[in-house]
Amino acid sequence: MTEYLLQLAADPAAWVALVTLIAMEVVLGIDNLIFISILTNKLPAQFRAKARRIGIGLALIMRLALLGTVAIIVTLTTPVIHLFGHGFSWRDIILIAGGLFLVWKATKEIHHNVDPDHGEGDMFDAPAAVAVGFSAAIVQIILLDLVFSIDSIITAVGMTEHIPIMVIAVVVAVSCMLLAAGPLARFIEANPTVVMLALGFLIMIGMTLIAEGFGAHVPKGYVYAAMGFSAAIEGLNMMARRRHQKAERK
Repeated sequence: MTEYLLQLAADPAAWVALVTLIAMEVVLGIDNLIFISILTNKLPAQFRAKARRIGIGLALIMRLALLGTVAIIVTLTTPVIHLFGHGFSWRDIILIAGGLFLVWKATKEIHHNVDPDHGEGDMFDAPAAVAVGFSAAIVQIILLDLVFSIDSIITAVGMTEHIPIMVIAVVVAVSCMLLAAGPLARFIEANPTVVMLALGFLIMIGMTLIAEGFGAHVPKGYVYAAMGFSAAIEGLNMMARRRHQKAERK
């Protein structure tokens, strides 16, 4: 094993694959992190950090467990059912189910934010339901962790055949998620308009997952470029609001 790792470390192509895969895994982790941040922000303040750590920790465990079953993961792309002349693999079915869940959850949260007085309420709102809300948050995080983990590992398998490189990339990416989770959650909480933007991102990501499940490949670059452009515009709006507030105070 040590000899194999030394040979891998001496291979320039392995280093290129590692750096590329780390960058890809970090980018793919953004979707997961946005969902975790929005969901945990609905919990009481004292439970948020714990829920984020559990959610991200489960994401790491799930990814490493899936890496241990790479041979099975590869077979998930083999069609298992055919509908309307199109073959659907287990990966397609999981992506479609995860995409539908994301669209439903984001739409529900948007409705709750737009019309909180006439909404159906939320499981996190009642103080007596804190334990239930915490458990529900963890269950939802696990479901989305599974979807994003399978997508992440299949991407990794397509980029390199070396398991150690995949393991290092996954650990580094999830560590970045852990470091960014707190600041991102606090930023979203402090800026209510960003919440709506992030929920819009989740709908777009959900629709992308559904499209991928139906065989329509959507280049990730387009999705993240749109997210980056929207975030930049919102950043300009935030700067403008702050300057107007300063001018009014003066």
